[in-house]
Amino acid sequence: MTTNKDRIERIHQQIRSFPAGPGLYLMKDARDRVLYIGKAANLRSRAGSYFQPSADLAKSRGPWIVEMIEKVEMVDYIQTASEVEAILQEARLIKDIHPPYNTDLKDAKTFPYLEITTRQEFPGVYITRNPQDSRSRLFGPFTSVNELREAFVVLQKIFRFRTCKLDIRAKDEKRRFFRPCILYNIKQCTAPCGDKISKADYKKTITELIKFLQSKRTAVLNDFKRQMERASANLDFEVAAIYRDRIRLIENLDKRGTTDVHIQPESFQTDPAEALEKLQTIFESLQPIRIIEGFDIAHLAGESTVGSLVQFIDGKPFKDGYRRFKIKTVSGIDDYACLQEVLIRRYKRAAGGEELWPDLVLIDGGLGQLNAAKEVFEKMKVLMPNLLSLAKREEEIFIDGRPKPLKLPATSPVRKLLQYVRDEAHRFAQHYHHLLRSKKLLEK
Repeated sequence: MTTNKDRIERIHQQIRSFPAGPGLYLMKDARDRVLYIGKAANLRSRAGSYFQPSADLAKSRGPWIVEMIEKVEMVDYIQTASEVEAILQEARLIKDIHPPYNTDLKDAKTFPYLEITTRQEFPGVYITRNPQDSRSRLFGPFTSVNELREAFVVLQKIFRFRTCKLDIRAKDEKRRFFRPCILYNIKQCTAPCGDKISKADYKKTITELIKFLQSKRTAVLNDFKRQMERASANLDFEVAAIYRDRIRLIENLDKRGTTDVHIQPESFQTDPAEALEKLQTIFESLQPIRIIEGFDIAHLAGESTVGSLVQFIDGKPFKDGYRRFKIKTVSGIDDYACLQEVLIRRYKRAAGGEELWPDLVLIDGGLGQLNAAKEVFEKMKVLMPNLLSLAKREEEIFIDGRPKPLKLPATSPVRKLLQYVRDEAHRFAQHYHHLLRSKKLLEK
């Protein structure tokens, strides 16, 4: 019979093989379910600290961690290139998996970006958690909003960009009568609002800022270091400290991820009310469309096929409703059959009244996927939900019962919401594979 001592020793053996670098550790139970995710600068040391005889977890981490450790049967890890990478990946995984013993990072709060509104004649520069325009130039996400704010002040002193939300147009002749704010007087803005700088010169400044954020920033850092050394040599230690802090802040700009790798779909949400009202009109539904469920089928490295379910309530992701399905009854590649298995498993309990019935079911795919889904509901002899599929190539919307696909403009709020649901289902199906390689975190 396996004792608790044997269990701890087995876990110690696992952790001894961990790297000493940064990454994530994942506490799992006997069913391979993730109970807790943590980040570490030193994976081996951090993960091992939970299982040391001298560790007083109740005092240092709380009673819920003690309860969790008693359920742990194995510890897994994901090595990352840096601590910054570990911070960003931890937040993404916790939002996706919702481990029961992680109390933080489960909400919709996101990491901040530096947004440059390059579509405007006189681009503004802002710190934001919710970028408002997909055409803006984004840097981030950044791991510390406080450090970003401090660096932002230094950047503004160097490049003197605007941070206001005024609608400034080059052809507006009234600009020359406009009184700039105090930032112009203290030389932290070139005041395009008051026609103090030409459009061409301001654009040049923004171009230089973008290059600065993309580069290693050597010239500016070397200048700050020279001024720090000069002040120190003159025994002006207060000024030297100012330049020392500026160097640190500029270097901290590298503590960021990238918009493509460290995806934060929560950051790009828009008000879905208009989309939901129009969807109700499109389907001629007597009831408001509130619950949308999206499905996708994904092949992981050609080895495992999984189905994903994402749930949106009132147009926003409801992460507790997300699920993954490991395909059990289909051999080989057959997306239609895989989709049907997932739908049957998902709606078997809902048909019995044990779970909520969706107002709209969205399938990632074209007419073939739509018909495969329709067949499932017909065989189950249940009330047919509003049903559609969204094809990626032409973004055509196939609606059950309509002979021709619906094509909506790219600016349509309905199309944007449906794309969000579709893309989130796809991302959720693929995410673990990209992070964990062959590690299994799939729903059994």
